[in-house]
Amino acid sequence: MTVAHNPCVLLIESDENLANQLAFDLKEAGYDPIVAHDGTNGIQYSRDREPALVVIDRMLAGESGLSLCKNFRTTGMRSPVLVLMARDTVDDRVACLDAGADDYFLKPYRGEDFLNLVRLYLKPEVDTSEHLRFGDLVLDIATRRAIVNERAIDLTMKEFDLLKYMMEHPREVLTREQILENVWGYDFMGESNVIEVYIRYLRLKIEDEGQKRLIQTVRGVGYVLRET
Repeated sequence: MTVAHNPCVLLIESDENLANQLAFDLKEAGYDPIVAHDGTNGIQYSRDREPALVVIDRMLAGESGLSLCKNFRTTGMRSPVLVLMARDTVDDRVACLDAGADDYFLKPYRGEDFLNLVRLYLKPEVDTSEHLRFGDLVLDIATRRAIVNERAIDLTMKEFDLLKYMMEHPREVLTREQILENVWGYDFMGESNVIEVYIRYLRLKIEDEGQKRLIQTVRGVGYVLRET
């Protein structure tokens, strides 16, 4: 598949063989990969090239990929970040989100599955000034930010997609299967409780302490966005 304008993908991977395979597959798919084998070069390349997507191995030689991801976010980088991981547990997912990652890909590496995930995050942006509203909550589609009582909130790409889907279906109980199919949009390989992790982080961001809960759990079914 050829991708217009060859979006730049920064790979930060200390395993040279895996880095070469990732770069080859991305180039064949029409992307412009650049490879850094450590965090220092990764940071420098991100400043020089402003990549459309960053892929970081969680277990870099001598340093933590999650710490590097957190560094990117604290310096204001807003490009989506994917983390390569060897384990898939709730604690691992929480650690990724806490570091500012948008998603993860499980090893061992599978080229087509990886490219499907990359394509999901590098879909062409639609120029729009649309806003979604639900009570005091506003979602700005153009900036991909939530606004609560005039307070702007940065969202990761997956948090944005999840909140957008729920705001497009207010007061409608959404099953976990519906959410996985419509938000993740690919053959999801992990456990469905990844949704709980993202719901938790959305609640922390958009719901003020002591105020009414907007995203409510419907036990045994899924979630619903409603006022009471």
